Amino acid sequence: MEEFLTEINYDKLIEKSLKNVVVEALKIAERQGLPGENHFYITFKTNHPRTQISDYLKSQYPEEMTIVLQHQFANLRVEADHFSVDLSFGGIQQNLSVPFEAITYFADPYAKFGLSFAAGDEPSSANSASVPTEEKEKKVSGAATVVSIDAFRKKNK
Repeated sequence: MEEFLTEINYDKLIEKSLKNVVVEALKIAERQGLPGENHFYITFKTNHPRTQISDYLKSQYPEEMTIVLQHQFANLRVEADHFSVDLSFGGIQQNLSVPFEAITYFADPYAKFGLSFAAGDEPSSANSASVPTEEKEKKVSGAATVVSIDAFRKKNK
């Protein structure tokens, strides 16, 4: 039985919709590889409980890391709640499994497109109000457009 809601959480709905853009882009890359010059920068929380990376990578990136999917990646698999991919670090092939809820940033610099997500499972208006916008939005080389869901959040008074 579904939980009865007392209000609609639009922040959560927007975050889910924007994460679906990431999922669909990854599914394209899974099916056919990356078309043309498209490539992805994906930043995610390494300390998320369901992120699976080697102890070696975890020690180097205890909180967050950014990966690039461009020319040298293999075995990209997109599942309902996460993706996994093989990447080479220092000549050593490693498998990473990243839950979608751990992703904090996604960009395709070639398309001049980027999305910034709230850290954690659920967006928090209180946290976003205390961090200046300049710090939340990340720039990718060129004139990428970063869409932050903070613009759609209710402001706390």
